[in-house]
Amino acid sequence: MCGSAAWARPAATRPQSETVRTPTAGSLDNVPMHRDLELARVGRRYGIRGPWVLRGIDLTLTPGSLTRVEGANGTGKSTLLRIVAGIDTPTEGRVTGRPRTAYVPERFPSALPFTPSGYLTHLGTVHGLSRGSAAARAADWLERFGAAAYAGTPMAQLSKGTSQKVAVAQALLADPELLVLDEAWTGLDAEARAELERAVAERTAAGGAVVFVDHDPRRLAGAPDAIHQVVDGTLKPRTVQATSAVGPLTVVTVRGPAGGRLPADATRPAASAEEPAPGTYRLTVPTSHSDVVLRALLTARPSWHVVAVSPAESPVDTPSDVLPDGKDRP
Repeated sequence: MCGSAAWARPAATRPQSETVRTPTAGSLDNVPMHRDLELARVGRRYGIRGPWVLRGIDLTLTPGSLTRVEGANGTGKSTLLRIVAGIDTPTEGRVTGRPRTAYVPERFPSALPFTPSGYLTHLGTVHGLSRGSAAARAADWLERFGAAAYAGTPMAQLSKGTSQKVAVAQALLADPELLVLDEAWTGLDAEARAELERAVAERTAAGGAVVFVDHDPRRLAGAPDAIHQVVDGTLKPRTVQATSAVGPLTVVTVRGPAGGRLPADATRPAASAEEPAPGTYRLTVPTSHSDVVLRALLTARPSWHVVAVSPAESPVDTPSDVLPDGKDRP
């Protein structure tokens, strides 16, 4: 969702033969986040005498950054994300620099009087797209998340997994400057989870910021720029370990122009980078970020020649909570 309440009433390894995705049509494509979002001494409690859920929170989200929030159940992670997204108002402290924001809540109100296509098209027009562009974006995101077959199904009849795909699609529809994801991968099948990871990489590469909570510690492992833990109502930074990323990895081998430097968007997500020969580089990147890396290399001026793209040699176990057949059923 972009804005504060749009959703409430109208937020695997890629085959090597798959093409790099390009943005959909519309006037909001790849709008970067122009300044930091800052939370200063933010606190939240419910009721005048209620206990403090959060207190003394300081947090800065910068353009192009990926931030993970961790913490035990009931510690206030969702409350923090709602404040970041602008859905909730802090009891004390201040929030400055708020960008155009999209939000996927932990519980999406799926029983809305729309079809997925109608709902997303309506939201697109609310965000300033023409009806034609909004319909095209809706179709594209439903296709990307494997829900195109249910574009005309009443939302009240959708399964939890398909409803979650619509929830994610509504947040990505208008290329938000800040994307806030509260357990957004829950309920998605393996292909949709991988697609959401690619969408996150696209947002940060375009200069947007992403902040997320997820119960799986392997989610986007190795990719976050910052990790924070909610402990006893306060926010504590956790050191990002300089170790190899956990999860599927892809090796991209490229050859560049004489004296050329690798684009920042290609090196930033890399788990490792080697130069086996002058002008030739081998980048090992999270598979979820491979589309972004390839796009950065191919659109650089002068462009880089992609020699090879292949899976990394060390396979990674499938997360234990993936459905046995990797599919979602409506």
